[in-house]
Amino acid sequence: MGLFGNKNKTNEGGLMDVIRCDEPSYLIWKWRPAGEDANSSKKENAIRYGSSLRVKEGEVAVFVYPQKDGTQQDFIVGPYDETIKTGNFPILTSIVGTAFGGASPFQAEIYFINLAGIIQVKFGVPFFDVADPRFMDYAVPVAVRGIISFKISDYKEFIKLHRLIDFNLDAFQTQIRDAVIKYTKGVVTNIPSDNGIPVIQLERKILLINDTIEQYIKPRLQNDFGVTVSALDISDVELDKDSDGYRELKAVTADITTQTTQAQAAVNIKQMQDMQRVQMENLEETQRIQREEMQRAQKLQTESANMSAFQIEKQAEVGIAGANALGQMGTNGGVGVNLGNDGGFNPAGMMAGMAMGSAIGQNMAGMMNGALGGVNQQIPPQMPGVAVPPVPPVSQYNVAVNGQSTGPYTVQVLSQMVSSGQFTKASLVWKNGMTNWQAAGEIPELATLFAQCSVPPVPPVPPTM
Repeated sequence: MGLFGNKNKTNEGGLMDVIRCDEPSYLIWKWRPAGEDANSSKKENAIRYGSSLRVKEGEVAVFVYPQKDGTQQDFIVGPYDETIKTGNFPILTSIVGTAFGGASPFQAEIYFINLAGIIQVKFGVPFFDVADPRFMDYAVPVAVRGIISFKISDYKEFIKLHRLIDFNLDAFQTQIRDAVIKYTKGVVTNIPSDNGIPVIQLERKILLINDTIEQYIKPRLQNDFGVTVSALDISDVELDKDSDGYRELKAVTADITTQTTQAQAAVNIKQMQDMQRVQMENLEETQRIQREEMQRAQKLQTESANMSAFQIEKQAEVGIAGANALGQMGTNGGVGVNLGNDGGFNPAGMMAGMAMGSAIGQNMAGMMNGALGGVNQQIPPQMPGVAVPPVPPVSQYNVAVNGQSTGPYTVQVLSQMVSSGQFTKASLVWKNGMTNWQAAGEIPELATLFAQCSVPPVPPVPPTM
């Protein structure tokens, strides 16, 4: 039910009252008529008909008046400036009286609640023991100081929790202070174990402590006192550094810190030594592999340089072996062989021997060429950017024997055959690039073979009887 009607100018003279709060700083303030002290008479709750109500912005006026079934409350939130009238407060007609010189009073308690003002309360928690979670036997005395700021936001809830007529701001602040001390002590006692913080480091964790207490204390003050905490500022967390607990805990943690530092240093040194050892082993292995590769390359280069001479030597040996086989064909009833036109011969034996010698020689040459080709592919250049020159080709000649082509033979093999008398100037030869067969003595490359050694023709073997 509303108490006030349209806004009118208020006559502040005579018996009319102006209901307002002019206190510069307050949280809860009870209005009384001018000249009336608290609990002096019933007049302190008597409201004269025609009085005006003025409520500033950030305030709320609470009217508490009796009824048959108890009390009723009306709340007028500022800004507000109205005159009391019977028309908009019908209940006045049943409670008016003539006790105030012809005016029409009614009984009501009027309270002003400051919704805009913020109350700040300083608090201090005396030294209390806090145990370190790692060393529960060493408790350190800790003190906490700070300021809490709060205000009334939900005035209806606040009125439910507090009897306004008995409200005392100093007593209320004391209640708030006691509650903050209790909650702060509980949080700080448990924060080392809850957050794994050593007690001797609490002074450096003041922001964490502040946030933890604020989160814990806000809902409790709202529920217990009907006030909203706007800020909590922990100004100091002090440890009693002269206490036995602090000195003992400091000594224990210092020893542990020293041991931890030494152990970590030893681990770091061991890791560094292991790393250096591994690096040295890797370097030695790399150098060993490089030396082996260099030695292998040098060996391949040496083998490549001697491979041509080795191939010629083996081919000459095969040719000589074939020539010797030809020379033995006349023994045991055979007929001697002369590659010229001077005597008899055994064509079948000669052809078989020469064919065998040629095949063996060619096979050996092919093997040498294949081995040489494989080696040349593996041998790196002796100098960067300089290619290894190709091996010069070896001259090989086919020799005509009894109208059949035999060979080919290298110049070295033919030189051995000249020495054994099996190859003469008159022997017909041919090689790639020649247009026709020619006598060996007419070819400059072969003519030198006969100048070095002149072997007389083999005399014919007389026929057996």
